[in-house]
Amino acid sequence: MKRNIVIATVAAAALVGSGTATALAVSGDDGAAATRASNARVTDDDAQDSGVRQDDDGLKDGDDDGRDDDSAQAASAKVTAADAISAALRQTPGTAVSADLDDDDDGSGAWEVDVLAKNDAWHSVRIDPGTGKVLSSHVEHEDDTAQVRAALKGASTSATEAAKAAAAKGKVTSVDLDEDGASKAWEAETRAADGAEQDWLVGLKTGKVTADHSDDD
Repeated sequence: MKRNIVIATVAAAALVGSGTATALAVSGDDGAAATRASNARVTDDDAQDSGVRQDDDGLKDGDDDGRDDDSAQAASAKVTAADAISAALRQTPGTAVSADLDDDDDGSGAWEVDVLAKNDAWHSVRIDPGTGKVLSSHVEHEDDTAQVRAALKGASTSATEAAKAAAAKGKVTSVDLDEDGASKAWEAETRAADGAEQDWLVGLKTGKVTADHSDDD
């Protein structure tokens, strides 16, 4: 989205004694303009640079509004993670290893489900988040097949079941097998209505959902 902000100072001199100035801020967003008027008291401290600068999107430097885009993507998805996995497995029988709700560069999005077939071939299946239809499927080459098989050995909780369990905590946006760690669990990410993210662990054998604090400082 192109955003252009032009700030025009209408009153450049402060009124004697009152120390007030009036400014107009004119902003344009893809051709649409909006005008805001603000009154600010000018002091010696205000004249100094506070060291905090805002980006064109109105956020302080370092703030990322990508979360809002991701939140919108998650909110608009009518197909749940569990439903996406089930659709992928109908297309390509095997074992679902991960499911992620991805936002493409063109603004569209899709569930991407990785399926390990019985012949050890990896398939990446894209599912429409609005209809549940299969958009595409192609074979991928992975080198961790043995590791994944070993991690799933004796597991009684599938990716579909893990997604359903984590859904009790919020809208699931991803489910992945933790084949490297010692948690012996599925890793699930949920997003709340306000955009807050939370990571969860779903036991491979128990199906129990617990908060994942592995990335906490």
